[in-house]
Amino acid sequence: MFKYTKKVLSHLNMQKPNDGDTPPESPESPEPSLSAYLNKNLDMLRGIFSISSDIVIRELAFGQQPQVHAALIYVDGLVDKATINLSIIKPLMYDSRIISPEKAHKENIDHVKTTLLSVGDVKQTSLINKLVDDCMSGDTIMLIDGHDEALAISAKAWENRGVQEPETENVVRGPREGFSETLRTNTSLIRRKIKNPDLIFETMKIGNRTKTDVCIAYLQGVVNPALVNEIKSRLKRIDTDAILESGYIEQYIEDAPYSIFPTIANSEKPDVVAANLLDGRAAIMIDGTPFVLTVPALFIESFQASEDYYSRSFLSSIIRMIRYISYMLTILTPATYFAILTYHPELLPTPLLFTLMASEEGLPFPLFLELILMVIIFDILREAGVRLPRPIGQAISIVGALVIGEAAVAAGIVSDFTVIVIAATAVSSFVNPAQTDSASILRYILLIVSAVMGGFGIIIGLICVLIHLATLRSFGTPYLSPLAPFVAQDQKDVFIRAPLWSMTTRPANIGAQDSKNQASGLKPRPPKEENNI
Repeated sequence: MFKYTKKVLSHLNMQKPNDGDTPPESPESPEPSLSAYLNKNLDMLRGIFSISSDIVIRELAFGQQPQVHAALIYVDGLVDKATINLSIIKPLMYDSRIISPEKAHKENIDHVKTTLLSVGDVKQTSLINKLVDDCMSGDTIMLIDGHDEALAISAKAWENRGVQEPETENVVRGPREGFSETLRTNTSLIRRKIKNPDLIFETMKIGNRTKTDVCIAYLQGVVNPALVNEIKSRLKRIDTDAILESGYIEQYIEDAPYSIFPTIANSEKPDVVAANLLDGRAAIMIDGTPFVLTVPALFIESFQASEDYYSRSFLSSIIRMIRYISYMLTILTPATYFAILTYHPELLPTPLLFTLMASEEGLPFPLFLELILMVIIFDILREAGVRLPRPIGQAISIVGALVIGEAAVAAGIVSDFTVIVIAATAVSSFVNPAQTDSASILRYILLIVSAVMGGFGIIIGLICVLIHLATLRSFGTPYLSPLAPFVAQDQKDVFIRAPLWSMTTRPANIGAQDSKNQASGLKPRPPKEENNI
């Protein structure tokens, strides 16, 4: 059992009289419950909460003489004190309709719940573990003397960042709002995009100590029920003390933990998550982080952006092709440069070859070591730019790269062509943030195999990567879909972005129940001559 249960059982065992004939407690004993005595319940909860200074226990008495004794328990900093004072304490102590203690039966707590408390969400329970979890989540617990049940009153309020523009997914055209660290704010942002009662949010707690709220979002009637069941099954298998960010969940439920390619997508934008839900995917939202996971994830998603669907298809298709080219450049440029100069110089025109050889002449390091050092320096500058505050980080990443590159060339440590190659590699790596990790690792791997086998090694490396991609799955969906297996109807949104009116079906391999997302024949047409304005 959890820590709270152990404390409660320990407290209850201390209160039992020593009796040698009493059989030991069964390991399957029921969860501890409240008693009908307020003092006993308070002692039990004080033992659970120990001496934590942020736990507030407010005892009060209300009603006519003789008064009814009660207590409020909440966590300072997680509740709205104005709500507690105006909607809980004030009605109890000043409302003339207060019940009298002569009616001491179970309906009294129902009367308090339905008549006196002017709060929207009030739950009733007798399980101590449930009350402790609710209190730690920001609810206010109300105990009443003479009742073995308590009320969990929703008065949550804490400081949050609010809805701001996401920093990781900037757009020129499109919504500027991004998720925040508050789960309920994030669910409301998605609800604003999809105003449909079929949009379902299911919440569970994961983390034996953190008790983090994890929410599964899906569109009923569109999503494949097997996908939702698989997500729930994987989440329930998680048995850990802490879930602090969506990356924790991702590493526990991904299909290929040893692959360098992410098989679970994430986004900070509500419109991206809403579009994925409408395609038949499911989202996993974690309280405390603005990054929402979506499954299943496909490799081609890394080259798609929400802005592609807000602009006309011609420009969007060109930009998408540029993303594919940029990814190939960032993983292949250093390896290809080394392979051509070292193994295949005959592929270059003679004047260019002489120029490149002249630039490498007299340098103290071999070309392979030169490229490796420059790639490492680039990764260092990029990491420094990310970790430092934004104004300083930009200066480090831009000015630092220029100064170091120019100084290295002037000092005769590296050639100017090597700096150009690394600069092209660096700029290309920023085009596809979703594949930055895989691109960084592949860059080193392909450079090493090119040093061993030249261009032949690069081809072998790319074939191995392609085979690996073809074997990957994301919650049962082929990672290279719709390329492998090939789905003709889904090619409209792979290398190009076809007009929206032509994409009448959802992705086939996602397994959506409703495969059609819009009517056919929506192509715009000019008005007939008799209707011309």
